[in-house]
Amino acid sequence: MKPAHTALAVLVAALWGVNFVVIDIGLDHFPPLLFCALRFLLAALPAIFLVGRPRVAWRWVVGVGLALGVGKFGLLFVGMNAGMPAGLSSLVLQVQSVFTAVLAFAFLRERPGPVRVVGMVVALAGIAVAAVDEGGSGPLGAFALVLVAAAFWGVSNVLTRKASPEAPFAFMVWTSAVPVLPLLALSLLFEGPRRDAEALAALDLTGVGAILFVALVTTLFGFSAWSRLLRRYPASTVAPYTLLVPVFGMSSAALFLAEPVSGLQWCAAALLVGGVALTSRGSAPDPAGSRPKAGLNFAHPPRGLNFAHPSQGLNSAHAPQGSDALDPPQGRDVLHPPRARVGKSSPAGD
Repeated sequence: MKPAHTALAVLVAALWGVNFVVIDIGLDHFPPLLFCALRFLLAALPAIFLVGRPRVAWRWVVGVGLALGVGKFGLLFVGMNAGMPAGLSSLVLQVQSVFTAVLAFAFLRERPGPVRVVGMVVALAGIAVAAVDEGGSGPLGAFALVLVAAAFWGVSNVLTRKASPEAPFAFMVWTSAVPVLPLLALSLLFEGPRRDAEALAALDLTGVGAILFVALVTTLFGFSAWSRLLRRYPASTVAPYTLLVPVFGMSSAALFLAEPVSGLQWCAAALLVGGVALTSRGSAPDPAGSRPKAGLNFAHPPRGLNFAHPSQGLNSAHAPQGSDALDPPQGRDVLHPPRARVGKSSPAGD
């Protein structure tokens, strides 16, 4: 890759990693489901009126929109709101490549090679180490929510492969519109209209900035830049840069949020990143001289859009795989308990 394009790939990975910090900040301002809905609303509007409808069946647009928007990012935001650290979230989401490989084998008959199988085992070992560490120092339920979010990312990967959209940007914009109403309905049902109204009434520059970052910077800019790289270079050349996302995610969380990184977390990071690298490189090579399809491939790497992120993410926003500050009223909420930040004796804002 040319130096300028290498710098662009690193920049996108950095934005997707920092996106988890922005999500954490945004969750200080909004209930998680409302924040997620606003993120996709801004990603879809007004862009949906400026791009044509993707030439794929509606079932793929709806399926990917629900899997990514409601399943992946909805659970990610709820998990982080329940106490899952931003840096660790950026790491755990990378296990989506394992879920994608398993689902692709089950539904697309894509048989993984031996190197890829070894990579999956190594990555799962990293998840096990991270779970042991989180179980001893943080809410294991929040960890499980982010893990399930990664599984939904795998579902969206398989659906996107089936859809094979010719215009990935338009596909991303239209799928962003799908989860808006379901997320708003879930927010009204579980977070309550009063809590949503209070968050919107207290909207400030930090909250607006968080939404703009996760929707426009990490989703629209990140997606466009990544698509440009994939059009110029083979996926195998661009893919390794996605492994930088948890590096930037964990380091930026430690820098801006003062999140401690334990020795077990570094061990988990080494196992997971190494396993994902083997999983990515263990896939069948493209035919000689072939160019990557224009369609999205969220697996490794996304063929046009990688949400780790965040959600993206579509991460992120997340941006992803972002962050924000009106705290919910006092009281028990089974589905969305008060946030338990690492290093804090009480939930944020309480």
